[in-house]
Amino acid sequence: MGQCSESAGEGAAMLASGGCPEAPDAGLVGDAKAGDLAAFERLMVLHQQRVRVVALRLLGDPADAQDAAQEVFLRLWRHLGRVDERRPLQPWLYRITVNVCRDIGRKRQVSEPLGPVCVTAPDPHVAADRSEQRRILTAAILRLPPKERAALVLRDLEGFSTAEVAHILGSSEATVRSQVSAARLKIRRLIGGVL
Repeated sequence: MGQCSESAGEGAAMLASGGCPEAPDAGLVGDAKAGDLAAFERLMVLHQQRVRVVALRLLGDPADAQDAAQEVFLRLWRHLGRVDERRPLQPWLYRITVNVCRDIGRKRQVSEPLGPVCVTAPDPHVAADRSEQRRILTAAILRLPPKERAALVLRDLEGFSTAEVAHILGSSEATVRSQVSAARLKIRRLIGGVL
């Protein structure tokens, strides 16, 4: 089968197949557990970009996403002894990222009622621009309830399967399917006629 990879899609495929015989981060996790700070820093370098991207997608604010990523790696450091070296680290990091983002969201009280996405009347040339479409979609995703947002981000944007998302979120596949379906429907309603 070859070596295991660090990409989100391949990491997701590893989870579905039961993971690698040895998780790709096993040596680094073991070294970090033994007190090797360089190994822990290497783990951070390997995973910090994906953690920040997921946090940004869940929170919508770069500063909050950076704070969330820092908290994720603080929790990793504090709970390193609990990490199973034989399993991929990525699903654990995603689960912690979702939890940290929920905590930050509660503090910010971002659970606003669903309503229309505010869009100024754009120039016809600007409306077709991908960055404008991305901005509108991001605004719609941020209007979703936190659990639906997490399921949608992990499933549709990060490319994990329903089973993998259920594992990461600690929920059933049926619940994830329901959350993703509800999230997609709400997004269609929110951006209907805009894109």
